[in-house]
Amino acid sequence: MTTTASSVASTPPAVGRLSGVLSHRWVRFGVRRLGRLLMSLAVLVTASFLMIHLIPGDPVRGALGPTAPTALVEARRESLGLNDPLWLQYWHYLQGLFTGDLGTSLSSKLPVADVVSQRLPATLMLAVLAFAVAVAVAVPLGVGMGVLTRRGRGRRSELAFTTTSVVVGTIPDFLIGVGLVYVFGVSLHVLPVAGNATADAYVLPVIALAIGPAAILARIIRVEMVSVLEADFVRTARAKRLPSRTIYLGHALPNALTAALTICGLLLSSMVAGTVLVENVFAWPGLGRTIVSSILTKDYPVVQAIVLVYGVGVLVVNTVVDVVLALLDPRSMIAED
Repeated sequence: MTTTASSVASTPPAVGRLSGVLSHRWVRFGVRRLGRLLMSLAVLVTASFLMIHLIPGDPVRGALGPTAPTALVEARRESLGLNDPLWLQYWHYLQGLFTGDLGTSLSSKLPVADVVSQRLPATLMLAVLAFAVAVAVAVPLGVGMGVLTRRGRGRRSELAFTTTSVVVGTIPDFLIGVGLVYVFGVSLHVLPVAGNATADAYVLPVIALAIGPAAILARIIRVEMVSVLEADFVRTARAKRLPSRTIYLGHALPNALTAALTICGLLLSSMVAGTVLVENVFAWPGLGRTIVSSILTKDYPVVQAIVLVYGVGVLVVNTVVDVVLALLDPRSMIAED
């Protein structure tokens, strides 16, 4: 028996099976994505920890005010662990994250985890509803304009659509919210402009968050739709005299949406971040309004925790988009190998 044959024969079957599994592209893809997510989380956690130490001056003195007694300031610093060495503070911070202890609010004296858990559902509901509305508007609008303006048709319609979508997409969502409040709340008195106590209170903040991303996404889908309609497989479908509905919805639309999926993930992330200003316009009881009030009152533990929540949300959304994109288009995994 040769040396090669004997080495192969001596390899345990379990090791061979494990090697075969690890060589699978899905496993490699999962390991890469998990590694990137963990590295990004480590950077985010470290940045959120250092945030309170990078603030000029004494954050506790800033939170308690210049007239607070020195003994009170020192006692609060000791209770927060700010007198410990930096590495020990970081270790305690990591322990708190894994145990759900995010510290105590300087202003309300409540656990920060309770503050976040009370406000997070309202923010998530607002962002998810706005994203659903944006997609529901952008997909049919983008597909319709793509079909209407293919092969250089409808020049005027294309110019009007492109100009309008660019202008609407560049207007900050909080300015749109202010305009909606003035029109529908102050002038017409038809919709509530504060809180989330009733179903109709969701209308204006959802529109304010959704209208800009919907315009951007519709423009991208139109461009992708025009490109896909000139592809060879669409020409083949036309040559087979398939119904227009089958060509547009069954063949062209899935390919156009695959290309726009990454943009959808970025839009959802931007919507989550955009809730900060929109919630303040509509007095929405979510994390966005809470972080602004915490910044004004210098409640740094609450700010620290909310920044961490927003960052984790963006990272998770981007990771989910990468996985869904790989499921729809496995070529993206092959390109990375």
